[in-house]
Amino acid sequence: MSEGFNMSMRKFLKQVGVTSQQEIEALVRSGAVSGNTLTVTTTLTAEGTDLNHTVTGKIDLSDAGG
Repeated sequence: MSEGFNMSMRKFLKQVGVTSQQEIEALVRSGAVSGNTLTVTTTLTAEGTDLNHTVTGKIDLSDAGG
């Protein structure tokens, strides 16, 4: 893959990671989450394609301090 493609991909993934972390942290701070674990799911799609990739994971909140 080209360097331009790699840089563009990294920029997109960084934006996804940073903004997702900010949203999850805000949710936890708001007190809307109970328990010690938060299950999150993200789905990646690409306009004009049949891409539909879902990732689900658990976030440990036991040390969140929120």
